[in-house]
Amino acid sequence: MSPTDNATPSQSRGRVLAAELRELEARLRQGGGAKRIQKQHDDGKLTARERIGLLIDPRTRFQEVGLLVAHDQYEGQAPAAGVVTGFGTVCGREVVVIANDATVKAGSWWPETITKMLRAQEIAMRCRVPIIYLVDSAGVNLPYQGGVFPGQYGASRLFYYNSIMRRYLKVPQIAAVMGPCIAGGAYLPALSDVILMVEGTSFMGLGGPNLVKGATGQTVDGETLGGAWTHNAISGVAHYRTPDDRACISKIRDLVKQLPREACALPITEPKPPARAEAELYDLLPNEHKQPYDVREVLACILDGGALDEFQADHAPEMICGHARIGGIPVGIIANARGMLKDPHGGAPKFGGIIYADSADKVAFFIDTLSRHGTPILFVQDVSGFMVGTQAEHSGIIRAGARFVEAMATATVPKLVLTINHASGAGYYAMAGQGFDPDFIFTWPTGRMGVMEGDSAAVALFSGQLDALKKEGKKPDAELQAKIDAVRADYDQQLDARYAAARGFVDAVILPDETRATLSLALRTALNNPGPHLGAFVLPANV
Repeated sequence: MSPTDNATPSQSRGRVLAAELRELEARLRQGGGAKRIQKQHDDGKLTARERIGLLIDPRTRFQEVGLLVAHDQYEGQAPAAGVVTGFGTVCGREVVVIANDATVKAGSWWPETITKMLRAQEIAMRCRVPIIYLVDSAGVNLPYQGGVFPGQYGASRLFYYNSIMRRYLKVPQIAAVMGPCIAGGAYLPALSDVILMVEGTSFMGLGGPNLVKGATGQTVDGETLGGAWTHNAISGVAHYRTPDDRACISKIRDLVKQLPREACALPITEPKPPARAEAELYDLLPNEHKQPYDVREVLACILDGGALDEFQADHAPEMICGHARIGGIPVGIIANARGMLKDPHGGAPKFGGIIYADSADKVAFFIDTLSRHGTPILFVQDVSGFMVGTQAEHSGIIRAGARFVEAMATATVPKLVLTINHASGAGYYAMAGQGFDPDFIFTWPTGRMGVMEGDSAAVALFSGQLDALKKEGKKPDAELQAKIDAVRADYDQQLDARYAAARGFVDAVILPDETRATLSLALRTALNNPGPHLGAFVLPANV
């Protein structure tokens, strides 16, 4: 049963999906559950989320990245893949945080743990913001080592990114060992700028006491082998020793406070509230996702003062381009209009959500201008693809679409994506799909990401059989209808925003009434890097 089936006049599709998301997120934030949280406390340690709560500035937003990753895998035994990743503000400075959740399999690394950690490192590299590691991990989850240890994007990539940040990008890295840090994982703090350790609870070593005994015959306790005193006083590997978790977090905040910061060149103003309340966003999208709505009313709930200075408003109206502000920060808006739209040339009406040759050229020109001016871009996705057919091909849609894609791919300014409904076909790619490395990609619970809708897939797969039956004046039998229904159901599952989030195709599923807070934090984070935002990182010219 789809959320549309559950929706009532007082409970829209957006509200139903939001309630389901809140329930799922609350369960995932419990990590390994109450018993393991209590064990963490009994061991004298805070949980990963408690540590982050103390680290981030009071009453400010911490935007978690990848909370839903792997939630529908491993029989539910890997909530958030055993690691909390995200970005927020520490002492007024935007930072990225990676914190192992020791309540989930002792903080061990699943394959998706590596994916999340690499994504967090990429955010720090692309945005040039400090990254803080709160280490509390037993190392590789051995039954799944084949997805963790080897490969170009296996665990070793973490240390490659460590090294690039340290040597070339000058991204500050602070590592706090607040529990076990064993084997190759020890290189994560070792390749950071600063290492802190907590007395009595932290251990760092290439091998633990049991491995040492098996390999060398030595019998030694953990504190002597690799505790806080050992690595601060004897080996000199660590730099600070703190009595407990709270003191460690306090010291990290002091270190962040000392970091230098460059001023932003953009003319940032005092934020203004939107023209309409964000809570109205739940009801602005129709219960049936294919139905039209006014995207300008959506933007009025997101933009400062609801103000959009539209670019070429009378030309190619299916694509909306304009200048606005979010949280006082200048941003270029590129959004898809929906519904049937009048063609300014006097031709047949245009389909909203579809990209035509003239709209592709309009957007490409706008993106190039924004990139030259240094203005960040927000892509508001509700796109079903590029136009097809004889007229579209004769208009040069392929060449125009390529210009759109190239302008987007090569724009050097921060690019943010917000999917509010459809994200389909090559239109998804052109609107800064994940493969083009946007700085951040968010979706509402109503987002639907896939190559096409289930109905279209069923037509593509079974059109030959259906056409033959139609000529004979017959209808599909039960077996064929079951296959068609199965394809539709499979596509509906894969189009769900939670499915995309579970596989890391988006950074987060956000609630509509949290959109402004999320986007303004993401913009402030991205603007730490005045240089080009291309790929995971761009090496300095003198390297």
